[in-house]
Amino acid sequence: MPSSSPAPASATRWKAILAALGVCAGVTLIAIPIGSALDHPNIVMIYLLAVSLIAMWLGRIPAVVAAFASVLLFDFFFVEPRFSFAVRDAQYLITFVVMLVVALIIAALTARLRWEAQRAATREARVRALYGLAHDITGALDVLKVEALVSAFLKTEFGVEAELLVTRPSGELGGTSGPPRLVADLSIAKRVLERGDALPFVDSGSGATSLALPLNAPLRRRGVLVVRSRERDVVVPKNQRPLLDAVAALASVAVERIHFAEVARDTQVQMESERLRTSVLSAVSHDLRTPLTVVVGLADTLARGGTSLPAELVATAGDLREQAMRLSRMVENLLDMARLRSGRVTLLKAWQPLEEVVGSSVRAVEANFPGRSIAIDLPLDLPLLEFDAVLIERVLINMLENAIKHAPGSPIEIHGARRDGVVDIAVEDRGPGVPSVDVDGLFDMFERGEAEGRSTGTGLGLAICRTIVEAHGGSIRAFNREGGGASFVITLPVVTPPAELETALSSLGDRR
Repeated sequence: MPSSSPAPASATRWKAILAALGVCAGVTLIAIPIGSALDHPNIVMIYLLAVSLIAMWLGRIPAVVAAFASVLLFDFFFVEPRFSFAVRDAQYLITFVVMLVVALIIAALTARLRWEAQRAATREARVRALYGLAHDITGALDVLKVEALVSAFLKTEFGVEAELLVTRPSGELGGTSGPPRLVADLSIAKRVLERGDALPFVDSGSGATSLALPLNAPLRRRGVLVVRSRERDVVVPKNQRPLLDAVAALASVAVERIHFAEVARDTQVQMESERLRTSVLSAVSHDLRTPLTVVVGLADTLARGGTSLPAELVATAGDLREQAMRLSRMVENLLDMARLRSGRVTLLKAWQPLEEVVGSSVRAVEANFPGRSIAIDLPLDLPLLEFDAVLIERVLINMLENAIKHAPGSPIEIHGARRDGVVDIAVEDRGPGVPSVDVDGLFDMFERGEAEGRSTGTGLGLAICRTIVEAHGGSIRAFNREGGGASFVITLPVVTPPAELETALSSLGDRR
């Protein structure tokens, strides 16, 4: 504890001083019997050696005390008159001064070397510990494990508590497993997350000295590392901040790696689910196609039986044929979507006028829905477009049937317009319009735009439309019309036709 740390340190220092004095006394006891056989410079060298060893083992202060004690002991026991501090020859004063200065220099240099060695050993131990943290953190599979490793490291190295605050999908800061433990007010952590700079603060809840460091990952800021100390005014010493910054950097990289690992895992699961769904759709649709064809044929035969069948059976056969045809169209949609999603459909593009495919689409829909008229408004100056006529016709049929189903009794119109290198084809009605919450979601698979039971269908028609149009390099969008109703707009790119085609068209125009 901080209140009790000075006493042990002081006791240790006094023990080291007493040990240094004991070493000097021991050197004196050894030198006295052989003092008559040694010159005074040799005895001085023995004392200097003792001071060097004391500085190496015990530190600078005990070595300084040993330097003064060595001079006094040498004067008292070996300089005439012996057993007295009086000096008969004044030249010994120079010896004492030189001996003291050399001893102090040796003590200082040796103590500094000892301190540098200890500092290097401490730095090496921390680097090894940081390397171990980096090794362990690379194997962490979730943020909780990263937080546990970082907390254990900082607890061991600095004696502080630590917590990771990560950004959630909503953008808010929070703890890895619930509410924050070390922070009562998240405003400071949010400020650090926004600015990207470390900020010391005193926690309002616990009153502890804390430090918030941003988790600056390579791509974005992933959260905040909060470090708290209850026992001192500074969380970590200033000279140890680089190590703390290195820990924060490791944590940020680990959190970002885990985030992208989760994204990759979710993407892989979605891709696998999509692949399995496409396979199931393709298999089921293909297996249903043959019996549906038989059912449609039998229902058509019964419906065309004329007067040989009762009127009730003829009406029932007509209803059966209508429902079988609707089911057949659903199966065709499933097959088309499965083929488009699997990439097995090759676009058979050709240069052709848009009027032809629009006219054939309208005729097909009017044949399936007798009594419904569709108005066509196409400018005469529309250019030739390069597209797959069968697929684009399928798009228009799906959009027209969608309008008939969701806007019964409403007039349906097809408009065309050219603008800035593209051609727009709009299918419009005066029905209830499209939902305004998620218009783009209407073009997702199995999205029906209405609650279950209010409309029939699989929700694949608009998804097929978007897939086909995007395969042609175009786009499709939906919005509500002024005055009510929905508008679905297909945009196809205008590409310059080959020179041979332009020449043929110009010569045809000249003949006319």
